[in-house]
Amino acid sequence: MNRRRQRRLAADLGLLFAAAVFVLPLAWVVLSALDAEANLKVKVPGSLTFDNFDAVLVDDVTFTPLLNSLILCGGATALVVVCAALAAYPLSRYRSRFNRPFLLTILFATCLPITAVMVPVYALFVQVDLIDTMHGTIFFFAASGLPFAIWLMKNFMDGVPKELEEAAWTDGASSFQSLLRIVLPLMGPGVAVVTVFSFVMMWGNFFVPFMLLIDPAQMPASVSINDFFGNRGQVVYGQLAAFSIIYSTPVILLYVLIARRLGGGFALGGAVKG
Repeated sequence: MNRRRQRRLAADLGLLFAAAVFVLPLAWVVLSALDAEANLKVKVPGSLTFDNFDAVLVDDVTFTPLLNSLILCGGATALVVVCAALAAYPLSRYRSRFNRPFLLTILFATCLPITAVMVPVYALFVQVDLIDTMHGTIFFFAASGLPFAIWLMKNFMDGVPKELEEAAWTDGASSFQSLLRIVLPLMGPGVAVVTVFSFVMMWGNFFVPFMLLIDPAQMPASVSINDFFGNRGQVVYGQLAAFSIIYSTPVILLYVLIARRLGGGFALGGAVKG
């Protein structure tokens, strides 16, 4: 009995330590954003102030970079979801000897570090006049996120019974119509997972827009946050914390909007019966 209690106590202490590792940085961000004299210490501010938010809530610092981030990540995410659905459908529904090699190639592509391909990509973008363009960056974001999105989408699509499509084909529906009207609505949670995962991965990406964009007016928030770090190690911690909270808001809102879809399940039982 004593051993069981000791193990349970050790497990509880381990969980508390893991929780503290995650909670302390979040607590620092929230408290520092409301502290006029914020530093690296986690402390309750002597007096609450919103001056840090007032300082960062201007067009050049926050609104324009956030708009650029929404354009880049939103456009690339939409492109990824559409292309992943179209690519995953034949991989899930049609058997071919090329399916497995293709999926293994996709899996290998997800393992490539983004820094390993940036030099040839930069040279290619210069040659085709896509450097310092929003649409060029969107294309590269989509291309880099597409392999894993296809892998995820295909696994979710495998859970949709093919019998439902065969009934639609009997009624004269095409493969594209069955994908659009039957498969995708039934795998809504899967589409939601791919959407959130793709958007979050792009939203926090610093290296790609930093390399492919030159004009400061086109820089997203993931790059402009670097402006809060001074050249001599001087950091405006309060404004950095306030900007971090604002920067995290779109991702949190996206998750809240589709949280029901993420936990809703596929609900295929009633569709298969009858």
